Amino acid sequence: MSFENLNLIEPILKALKTEGYTTPTPIQAQAIPIILQRRDLLGCAQTGTGKTAAFAIPTLQLLHQDRIAHKEQKTIKALVLTPTRELALQIGESFTAYGKHTGLKNLVIFGGVSQNPQVDALRRGVDILVATPGRLLDLMNQRFINLEHVKFLILDEADRMLDMGFVNDVKKIIAKVPAKRQTLFFSATMPKEIQSLADSILNNPEKVEVTPVSSTADTIQQAIYYVDKSDKKNLLIHILKDKGIKTALVFTRTKHGADKVVKDLNRVGITAEAIHGNKSQNARQRALTNFKNRTTRVLIATDIAARGIDIDELTHVINYELPNVPETYVHRIGRTGRAGANGIAFSFCDAEELEFLKDIHKLIAKQIPVEEGHPYPLSPAAMTAKLNETPKKGGSGGGGNQRGGGRSGSKRGGSNSRSAGNNRSGGNNRSGSGNRSEAGKPGGKSGKSGMSGARRG
Repeated sequence: MSFENLNLIEPILKALKTEGYTTPTPIQAQAIPIILQRRDLLGCAQTGTGKTAAFAIPTLQLLHQDRIAHKEQKTIKALVLTPTRELALQIGESFTAYGKHTGLKNLVIFGGVSQNPQVDALRRGVDILVATPGRLLDLMNQRFINLEHVKFLILDEADRMLDMGFVNDVKKIIAKVPAKRQTLFFSATMPKEIQSLADSILNNPEKVEVTPVSSTADTIQQAIYYVDKSDKKNLLIHILKDKGIKTALVFTRTKHGADKVVKDLNRVGITAEAIHGNKSQNARQRALTNFKNRTTRVLIATDIAARGIDIDELTHVINYELPNVPETYVHRIGRTGRAGANGIAFSFCDAEELEFLKDIHKLIAKQIPVEEGHPYPLSPAAMTAKLNETPKKGGSGGGGNQRGGGRSGSKRGGSNSRSAGNNRSGGNNRSGSGNRSEAGKPGGKSGKSGMSGARRG
């Protein structure tokens, strides 16, 4: 199938040709026809599938057709809600790229920067508004934004908005949008709370699910490295001595940890920068730009930053630390192997993380191969001690190795010493940036097919 088979209008086909894309990814092939029929849509797709283009392309087409038919003025007719600044910017880039010949204007608004340029652009008129919930509510309360003409409401990365505590803000915003509208709802995972939210705002939706929930892409080659915590720095440097690794995205659990890894790598001549919530917006964008153009070889990120990172042809992801929430592992590794491209994900696992690895294996329903031929193997004594740890069932002592955060704790104890299931794991689901998480954007090129990546989906 090609994009020509999806009944797209010439201005959009022309833009897609300019971008070099001819073949839609599975979610694009399924979702675009449904949206063009003006049906509500519930999309469950893992990162890297091209879902931004799946909603941007048909939204642009419907808006363009409506404008020709009704000569509508420039009021906000499509609203895209997304949890983070980085993802909002990337979605805006997608609308700009695919809509360059439609005459439709889009604007991206987010917090952490002056609102004045955003307000000036709003006054000039926009058709499509891409926004993070906090800044949108601020400008609505100041009466700079009116949503009464919105015909298309799109929620992207809904599960991450739930994680970040944005759901109440989202509900306040939806209450200001006309009930007569088309709603598109996308989420990488579908926990009960998200399903409930979807049920409350969608009208007889079509459901699109292109991969099983919480699965990892088959195009990603995964490997686990058992290593003592104190040796992780040396192991990372050892791996990065391979000049074949042109770029690598490294995940840590905390902002402080990310900064420390940057210093360790810079000290040995490896160019690295960190992206997390303590960095200014300008610093984060600069680090991303440097990484995309390969001025910086290694980007260190926390999970809050994870989904906002969308790099074409990213070959390596390294989990410096495993996450204590297994779904986070899936999101991390989804940064590589996008839209059918090949990718490699290495994960470091120390004795304290064996319990996390066990949960990752259970979630992804596969065992990650173990890399044994490295110079810093986990000491047998440490692994044996951890595997033999027996949680106490009563008394004041509590369970063995109770670890806070997420779903970890004594019940996770121990992992098969041969199993290693992390492709991109590395940090607590909430670790990293202050209060803004970065959602993963679907994307990544596979030759001329698909449409994902920072600007593609």
